[in-house]
Amino acid sequence: MPRVSDEHLAARRQQILDAAYKCFSRNGFHNTSMQDVISEANLSVGAVYRYFKSKNELITAIAEGALEGAEEIFAELVTHEPPLPLGEAMDRALDFADSQTGPQGALRVAIQVWAESLRDPALAVFVADRYTRFRGLFAALARRAQGTGELPPDADPEAVGAVLFGMVPGFALQRILGNGPDKKSFTEALRVLVKA
Repeated sequence: MPRVSDEHLAARRQQILDAAYKCFSRNGFHNTSMQDVISEANLSVGAVYRYFKSKNELITAIAEGALEGAEEIFAELVTHEPPLPLGEAMDRALDFADSQTGPQGALRVAIQVWAESLRDPALAVFVADRYTRFRGLFAALARRAQGTGELPPDADPEAVGAVLFGMVPGFALQRILGNGPDKKSFTEALRVLVKA
């Protein structure tokens, strides 16, 4: 029997994740069964369970994928040379968030992940770890702003980073749940606050 290639295995895993993402986006975590995912993926029960033993494993994998892109974007903001002014760095972070608030956007599923993490201890650990890392990246952004003189030397970069990071999901929640402010007006207001 020929060995299945790594590419085939990765493609099959992604097929299952895409199906789960569609089901979760459409019906939420609690109204989606493994059978729904299996049907959406158009695969056998055994094929799906080969990759994911439970719906919780699927939820965690979806969460990882949803947050991976954000971490890449945020890390690029911190390592950009020369250092970006805070207003421009936040503009880019909000561009990413805005791109993920549409019907197929990862932040729609992220809201469900946040809620699910309140009842699933393993997912709670994952979410806490990832968001701690995000706050750390925004704290690094604040330290760089101190180095360029944009922030005062006595500012607490950890606190400033937490506030800056908090604006990203805050903006996304307003866009998703309340048809909130457009990105341009939100960014302009943020620049006013940063300059103050």
